[in-house]
Amino acid sequence: MHENQISPSEWEVMRVIWTTHPITSKEIDDILKEKKEWKLATTKTLIGRLVKKGMLSTEKQGRKYQYSPVVSERESVDGAIDDLLDQMCTTKVGQTIESILEKSTLSISDLERLEAMIQEKKVDAPEKIKCRCTPGQCSCVH
Repeated sequence: MHENQISPSEWEVMRVIWTTHPITSKEIDDILKEKKEWKLATTKTLIGRLVKKGMLSTEKQGRKYQYSPVVSERESVDGAIDDLLDQMCTTKVGQTIESILEKSTLSISDLERLEAMIQEKKVDAPEKIKCRCTPGQCSCVH
């Protein structure tokens, strides 16, 4: 498991902080009120968890605290992807990427970058992916 794994609610808070920082808990709460019916105490609890996980830094400004991200959004997304891939059979990764593509709306430039990446990966791609699961953890034929 990635050391900075965060819950879906914590992702909501982090998305606000990645967009606007430094920011106070009240400002975070005001932004999230449009999407979530949380009380300020809930927002503060989530912020506290994120500080403990090392995701946020705090700075006292008078009577208020301001929060800034310690970890970038890209690092956090990459960590979440690593966590997902670590939980599945290596032979299922291609199907998972297919599923993500099917469920996503992508721009022409996104698709062009993906096409180029696929062409590059084909150069070194093995004919078949080997399963690395412990016997009994997947339905692959070892």
